[in-house]
Amino acid sequence: MKRIHLAPGRYIYILNFKKNPKSILMKNESIYKEQMVNIVTLKWGKRYGAEFVNKLYAAVSLNLSLPFRFVCFTDDPEGLDNGVEAFPIPDIVIDPPKLYTGWRKLSLFKESLPIDGECLFLDLDILITGKLDDFFTYEPGKIPIIRDWVSIVRKIFPKGPPVGNSSVFRFTANKTTFVYEQFLSERQWALDNFQPPQTYLTHSIRPQMVFWPTHWCVSFKANLRPVFPLNFFFEPRKPADARIIVFHGKPDPDDAAYGFKGKRIHHFIKPTSWVRELWEK
Repeated sequence: MKRIHLAPGRYIYILNFKKNPKSILMKNESIYKEQMVNIVTLKWGKRYGAEFVNKLYAAVSLNLSLPFRFVCFTDDPEGLDNGVEAFPIPDIVIDPPKLYTGWRKLSLFKESLPIDGECLFLDLDILITGKLDDFFTYEPGKIPIIRDWVSIVRKIFPKGPPVGNSSVFRFTANKTTFVYEQFLSERQWALDNFQPPQTYLTHSIRPQMVFWPTHWCVSFKANLRPVFPLNFFFEPRKPADARIIVFHGKPDPDDAAYGFKGKRIHHFIKPTSWVRELWEK
């Protein structure tokens, strides 16, 4: 069997042509459907423009060998590359201002999404530094998520069970609807008692939740930024074996690429050459 690349994330498979052509086509279609996966992201408002989506799509295309659909649920598809499939953000029963926050990720667990199969959700404020195939095979049947980064004090004196960071998680479209159904059954209690929204997502998926291997997804702020005063003399280090760098909060990838002052002296970041190289690809 030979695989031919058609476009980013699109392949056809050439089988033994001595066989019946009709059976070849049927088997080829089966192989394609079995291996197709989804990369899913969300974009709303003005903070992250089409450039962030397009750069993420390009990075996925370089680092995922499986045939995939790249799906962006958005309120504004203007400027998205042709390889990005844009759909309206699924409705969710939340009032502003919380509607325009990470609570919207719960809408991905509704029924009747325009996609099927395994989905890897990726926030827009990340950089991909390694291969992504393993994210689709790790712990089948589970909902993997990042273990959130906490301070040394919180590690020593935890306030509860560990929480997931929703920058990167996997789910099965139209199959993990129990998350949204549970939210509807306790909506006001959830909105009143969970902050940030990823703490509620953790609460609802916990029976099926597992954490990604720690070195797969690392925090730019927590793991790579030098501590004060070394941050004024050295740029953040490039991790050797990470697959994804997460830029939760500030700085964003473009900030780190060209230098970031921040509001406090320990937030300062020198221009980071390896981030700039990845950002400008």
